[in-house]
Amino acid sequence: MSYFVVVINGLYFFCYLCTVISYVMEIDRKTGLVLEGGGMRGVFTTGVLDAFMKHDVYFRYVVAVSAGACNGMSYISRQPRRARISNIDFMGRYDYIGLRHLITQGCIFDRKLLYEDFPNKLLPFDWDTFFSSRTEYEMVTTNCLTGTPCYLSEKSDKQRALDIVRASSSLPYVSKMVMVDGVPMLDGGIIDNIPVMRAVEKGYRKNVVVLTRNKGFRSTGKDITIPNIMYKKFPHLCEVLGRRIAIYNAQLDMVDRLESEGSIVCIRPERPMEVGLMTRDVEKLERLYEEGFKLGERFLKED
Repeated sequence: MSYFVVVINGLYFFCYLCTVISYVMEIDRKTGLVLEGGGMRGVFTTGVLDAFMKHDVYFRYVVAVSAGACNGMSYISRQPRRARISNIDFMGRYDYIGLRHLITQGCIFDRKLLYEDFPNKLLPFDWDTFFSSRTEYEMVTTNCLTGTPCYLSEKSDKQRALDIVRASSSLPYVSKMVMVDGVPMLDGGIIDNIPVMRAVEKGYRKNVVVLTRNKGFRSTGKDITIPNIMYKKFPHLCEVLGRRIAIYNAQLDMVDRLESEGSIVCIRPERPMEVGLMTRDVEKLERLYEEGFKLGERFLKED
């Protein structure tokens, strides 16, 4: 009798394992992952990605912008909680957002700490896993010469990968432009903060979209004509900066439409948002991270 019990249990485990593998492979083959930006609101995305990594769920294609691009790096390198430590634990320890960094480094974020000390010393980045990943990972930047989005990836050059992610998260006005392939670039969120259509263009008709705003959010600000003072050599950049709010709200409309049609599934904050673009309050950041982790796990259970 015990022999048959062992056989039956073994078959049950085998079937369960096949189901899990089939589920993961289904996501890898057919579904893309889109990560919105949002500055420190990106800790929500960090929580979602940590939930995915906990359950060993990885996508074949990921496109990310700004804070999403930074957090996506640790997802592709398969380093759970690395982005959480960077965004929350180290925020309390190093306070790497402030005007002093803008004065000394030309960026309101401490670039030396974030892109040199973190990946090389304090939070070693697993470049081997990142480069060997089967996931196609694109990060969105804005070409300052043309005012158009660029979707860039890198699979062998550490410095170029760092340049791309720095450019993707370099906010206008408070960050210097970053040169990538000889081209000046800034934050990809200027022109494509929710790059769903890029995933569709790549052939991914079904996508999971991780957002950093509550459902129904629309920016109530008004676009203004940007004077060519700061960016006088970049008229196309000034033009898209002058339409930034309209572009973002149109993207949110598109996301709602695609979600209602069933071609995308959105994971977004449900609690009232208390974290802003440059929030440094560790308790608020922790709450948003935990919400992201909880909703990431809920998505996996419901799917």
